[in-house]
Formats: sequence, structure tokens, C-alpha cells
Amino acid sequence: MEHTIRKFDTKVQHLKYKVLREVARFAWEGTLLDNIINIPNMIVPGKTPTMRCCVYKERAIVGERIKLAMGGNPANPNIIEVIDIACDECPAAGYEVTDSCRGCLAHRCEDVCKRGALSFDHNHVAHIDKSKCVECGACAKVCPYSAIVNRKRPCQNACKVKAISINEENAASIDNNNCIQCGACVYQCPFGAIMDKSFILDAIRLVKESENNTKYKVYAIAAPSISSQFTYAKLGQVITGIKELGFFTVLEAALGADMVAMQESRELAEKGFLTSSCCPAFVRYIKTSYPQLVPFISHNLSPVATLAKYLKESDPTAKIVFIGPCTAKKAEIQLDTVKDYIDVVLTFEELQALFDSRDIDITTLEEDVMDNASYYGRIFARSGGLSDAVAQGIKEQNLDFELKPVPCDGIEACRLALIKKVKNLLDGNFIEGMACVGGCIGGAGCLTHGEKNKSEVDKYGKEALEKTMTDAISMLDMLK
Repeated sequence: MEHTIRKFDTKVQHLKYKVLREVARFAWEGTLLDNIINIPNMIVPGKTPTMRCCVYKERAIVGERIKLAMGGNPANPNIIEVIDIACDECPAAGYEVTDSCRGCLAHRCEDVCKRGALSFDHNHVAHIDKSKCVECGACAKVCPYSAIVNRKRPCQNACKVKAISINEENAASIDNNNCIQCGACVYQCPFGAIMDKSFILDAIRLVKESENNTKYKVYAIAAPSISSQFTYAKLGQVITGIKELGFFTVLEAALGADMVAMQESRELAEKGFLTSSCCPAFVRYIKTSYPQLVPFISHNLSPVATLAKYLKESDPTAKIVFIGPCTAKKAEIQLDTVKDYIDVVLTFEELQALFDSRDIDITTLEEDVMDNASYYGRIFARSGGLSDAVAQGIKEQNLDFELKPVPCDGIEACRLALIKKVKNLLDGNFIEGMACVGGCIGGAGCLTHGEKNKSEVDKYGKEALEKTMTDAISMLDMLK
């Protein structure tokens, strides 16, 4: 993987990046349509397969990756898509009898199976008839040897909302009605058979058009989790690199986080109970699984949408590209409440591809800075940060309200808090929902994941010049 090994967690991410890089490179040159057919051969050169049974299948899969890099299937509203031909290496999912079966006489597994799916061979070893099995798991629970296991695919294990099943072709299938588009399956699939659609071509088009006329400027808004990414360079060099790509300037989404924290703390004090609105995957989860709690969702837009709205109201010619860790943001900007404010969403993976498509080595660049948000706006990037910011908002505005936050680190923690609220058992008045474990620093579009990312975000927050959210928000007038 040459020098790029330090940029990504996995080889799957690197493969995805290579396709994005080449698509972007030809798009900058204006020759993409002329070179689409050549990209698979560039990614998979020679005649020796490195990942699949043959180079022809490898190239066919790269062809599907190119389609996703160019926006994916427009008929599929989901940001997340399955590459069927790449999803054929995982074993069949479901309950299976392992070689730990001792052929015991009790046959408890047979007794509890209401479908008659258990049978035994001449050695008394159990076998499961898949045509009868309904995957209830009763047999596994009673086996004294734990010889019956539930083999779930990595994507199914990653999807905590149970939106992934296995179809008749033995490939993953996503239920768009339940999917919250968090991208956990994208990051966890060992074969890269599940990917998020990319809108990198839209970003390139905006930048190129802005360079050729003066009708508008393209603003980049960077998520605060950017401070934990691009670990091989300095954050100031990343900011310079974004401007080198052709963006007019780079702003902190953390400024929008400061605005949201102040507004959300007031709304909470007025209503007495809220669930946060910052994580689009969490908001979608409430709407799909706990619709009775929809009235409690904060009416505030997410931080980036709040800042983008402010920018476009100040400068109607502005074009906004959000750069962050989140695949669900790509779905958020399609909402009627947001689509007028944010034009394109890119992940950190896609930003890395953009840098290298223009041969920009950010390690050689001078350091620049973003507009300064407060410590509290910047720590939105990790779990618990929003709760701390709302507490600060209550303090700065002298609100008479006792905050009892329930920070939820990952969608499973969110589910538990929401169930407790439905049953009137929740000891708290503000649910901070983060679909990704760790918060935004655990997003599927991150280059790297890990506990160190949290310390990097906190360190970045402490570097903020503005010590209060009020001071940070006052700086917004300078953007007009």
C-alpha cells in the first residue's frame, strides 16, 4: 500500500480510495467519460488476481465501485448500497451445528425445536434443516456444549437496527425502511461489498465552475472530528490543502455547534425534555422505530445545517460543501428542511482522494487556520460533548433549569434510552444520541477509528481562543 498505509485503517478503505482518486483525477481533467473503461485495468493491473478468483471478477467489482463513486443507483434512495457480485465470500448466515456436538442422548435441541428442523445422523450428531429452521435460537440456548452457534455476517453484526438480511442469492440485502444510513456495515464489511454513494463529482463540478466565473464562492465546512484525522499531517496543513483544491475558505462546523447548543439549551428549558437533533442517523432511528417520540426531537437543525443556513442567508451566492465523517449526512442534505443550505457532503475518505487526485502532498504545505469556535462546539465530535455544551449553554444564558443528560454512545445505547423513555423509566431530561460508537469520531467516513481520536478532539477543543460559546457566536458577524 506504499505510503498510503498510514492514511487508512484497512485495505478495504484503501481500495475504495483508489477508485475515488482515479475518478476524481479524470473529473478534474474533464476526461472521465473517456477513461471510465480504463480505470478497472489501472486498479487491477496484470493477469494475476490479488483479491478474488480472477482478475476479471476483480475488474468487474471495480466497475461497480466506479458507479458508486459517480453517485450510485439514482433509483435507490438509500445512500448505502450493496455490490452484489462482491458479496459472495461470507459463509451462509444462521444457526449451525459445530464440531463441538458430542452426539449426546438428551437431544434437548430436538425437544425445543417446534419446527422439526433438528435431525441426527448415525453418530447421533445433530443437523439443522435450513428449509424448516426459523432462526429462533431455542436449540442454541439449551445445548449443554454450546455446539450450536449463530453465524452472523459482519454486516449483520454491525447493523444494530437489523436492517440487513441475506437474500436468495446469498448476498446482503438492505431494508431501506429500517436503515438509518449510519454506514456501520460499510466500515465493517471485510470485502468492501457495501459502500456509500459518493458525490465527489458534484464537489469537483462546483469548484471548477467557481474557478471559471465569479458568480459564487464554494465554502468548505469541516466537522470538528477532522482534528482526529489525517494523522500523518498537521491540521493547519489539511486546511491549506482544502483551499489548494479551490475552496474559497474553510469554516468550522463547530461554530454551528455553538449556535445549536445555545438554541437547544433554551428549547430544553422551555419544554422540559428533548432528544438531540445533531446526528441524522439517530434522528432517523427515532422516526423509524420510535415514532411516538418524534415530538420530542429538538427542532434545531444540525450544526452544519445551522451554520450553512446562516452563511447562505448572509451570502445567497454561497455554495456549501460539508466535509466530515458521516455517511448519514449525505442523506440529511436531501431533506426538505436542509437541501437548500448544503450542496454536497464529502467524507474524510473522499477528501483524501481529492488531495491525491490533484497530487497535493499536504505534509509540504504551510499551516492555515479555521474560524475559531469554542471548546464546547469542538467537542461535539465525541460522545458526551453535546451534553457538556448544552450544560454550558444553560450556564451562559442563566437559564433556571436542572439538566439531567443521558449521553448515548452508539445506537444500542440510544435504543436503551429510548425504550426507557417510552416506558417512563428514564432518569434524565435530555437524550444525546450518537449512532456511531465514540460519536462522530467513529463515523464510517473516517480515515482512522480508535480511542486516540477522542483525546485529539479534546486537545483541539482546548486550543480554542474563544472560551465561551457566546464569544464564538459573536465572531460570526465577521463572516458577513
